[in-house]
Amino acid sequence: MLRHISLAEDLALKRLATTPLDQKPGYAWREALGDPSFDTAFPEVIVTRGTGDERQFNLADVADEIGAALTDLLLSREEKNIFNEENRAFVANVAHSVATRLLDHIREGHGLKLSEYDLSLLIEKALIENDAHDVAKSLVFKRSAKGSRHAGEVASDAAASAPITVRLIRRNGTVVPWNESKIEIACRKAFLTTKEDAESAIKIARAVTARIRRGDQAFAHIEDVQDMVQEELMRQGFYKVAESYILYRAQRTRMREEAAQPAPDAEQDSLVVVRGKDGQSVFWDGSELKRRIQFAVIGLDLCLDEHRIERELRRSIGAEISEEGLRSTIILNARSMIEKDADFAKFAGRILLSYIYEEILDWNIMRDGIEGLKEAHRKAFKSYLRHGVAIERLSPKLLQYDIEKLADALDPSADLDFEYLGIQTLYDRYLIVDKTRQRARRIETPQFFWLRVAMGLFVQEAKDREEWVIRLYNLYKSRRFCSSTPTLFNSGTPHSQLSSCYLYKVDDNIESIMLRGIAENAFLSKWAGGLGGSWTSVRGTGSYIKGTNGESQGVIPFLKLHNDQLVAVNQGGKRRGSGCAYVETWHNDIEDFLKLRVNTGDERRRTHDLNTANWVPDLFMKRMEA
Repeated sequence: MLRHISLAEDLALKRLATTPLDQKPGYAWREALGDPSFDTAFPEVIVTRGTGDERQFNLADVADEIGAALTDLLLSREEKNIFNEENRAFVANVAHSVATRLLDHIREGHGLKLSEYDLSLLIEKALIENDAHDVAKSLVFKRSAKGSRHAGEVASDAAASAPITVRLIRRNGTVVPWNESKIEIACRKAFLTTKEDAESAIKIARAVTARIRRGDQAFAHIEDVQDMVQEELMRQGFYKVAESYILYRAQRTRMREEAAQPAPDAEQDSLVVVRGKDGQSVFWDGSELKRRIQFAVIGLDLCLDEHRIERELRRSIGAEISEEGLRSTIILNARSMIEKDADFAKFAGRILLSYIYEEILDWNIMRDGIEGLKEAHRKAFKSYLRHGVAIERLSPKLLQYDIEKLADALDPSADLDFEYLGIQTLYDRYLIVDKTRQRARRIETPQFFWLRVAMGLFVQEAKDREEWVIRLYNLYKSRRFCSSTPTLFNSGTPHSQLSSCYLYKVDDNIESIMLRGIAENAFLSKWAGGLGGSWTSVRGTGSYIKGTNGESQGVIPFLKLHNDQLVAVNQGGKRRGSGCAYVETWHNDIEDFLKLRVNTGDERRRTHDLNTANWVPDLFMKRMEA
């Protein structure tokens, strides 16, 4: 009667577990016990429901639970003769095994209080002892369908039951809270498939949860979690179970791929012709746009459904368009939807992210899907560092790290929290660009960027520097901490100038004005440094110049030079130069100084790109009071 469950039977069993009882044949399995005294034989045993209600243990209920699991199993095999003598004897035998376990505990003089979950585990163990692993698996399916643990039933291990904020991305794109019990159920099925004791499933589930907790992730994709289950099964020595689990995943993947044949779009009259960068033209049917939308809506509660969103993103796409034009049109259409719903800011950011990934990684949304993002990041990280060093954009010292360890820490799911403005700013200003080729392109993703900055900051650390890098990276990616712009620009590069601001003072001579006030400021501005300086010492208009026996033009013309220097040396071409000039109130040119930013007057005496500040000293205020 009992044998290994095939994949088809496994899927049928899963469907039957969720089928309402009134839609399946029912049998009086409790009659198989024969002796009605079992109904009241255990007054010391109390069963607690998930709602908190308590009831006296009844062995007839156990027989019904075993019989229901057996019924589902036989229905999945399309067997007709279910309620026969052999099956009734089997149910009675397993129920008596459960009773024997309870009696042994009661004979020790203890009362017993069980949750419904504990009782189900007790039945499962009795089935395994009776070599009925397939029925035990059917029972696990039923337990999974009801919810593996009710709200009142928590894990006994304190660390395992600690709150965890990671959210799970399912294959259909929905986001659900992390549930360790689901991992345990999946592991139990794998153990029972290979006829192993399923008790170790608890350790596997807790180990996977601990890894997720240590990873400090915001999201985890279901494929990544299943990879962790495989690794934990092998790490703990369950190689046979791991093999069965891997084969099952491969079969399910094939079935999903066969079932995922794209349906024709009834509203699409003709295909769009897209001209590629190489001059070749291809037909575009919009299937990759659907995949981008599925990625972009993960965990968002938008005011439009995916079909209406697709129509919005298709606006302005003509019958023929370039590849770059198609990308720009879709991104601009996504950005224009932000006014409809605040969550579209994240949606538009993810649409842009999907194109950034394809530009930088060996990844394609149609071929690899979002579940392949983590592996694509891990594989590309070392080549990114080597290429960055080769084109002299990254410091060779970064290659001295344990690259594999750092690559394993990369978490592309953290990008899901970016809004459009954030990811667009990163793309425009912060991600390193390779300009050695004919067409310039970015060489780092947002997560490469965060990790590169952290690596640059700890490159001189003597011990455990990979651990320090990962700790800082986790702060960066979750946006709990962010360094200043010069640090983000230059950390990990050949010129690691990390300071944000520089203060200086200009003396009253031409050498100080031109060298300290203009030339040295240009060198600092080149590497993204902000400038703040005191120009009070420079003599005012009409003052006597001993060296030339002439009169000074005052501080204003030199501030105009400083203004133009900030425009010319614009922080490495990534953003405008930043500077502020301070002049004290008693200076002879204070009135002209206060007009430097106005929009009228002689443009030769205006500094629209230089900030100005009237520096009011304490002595001036004391003289005012006097």
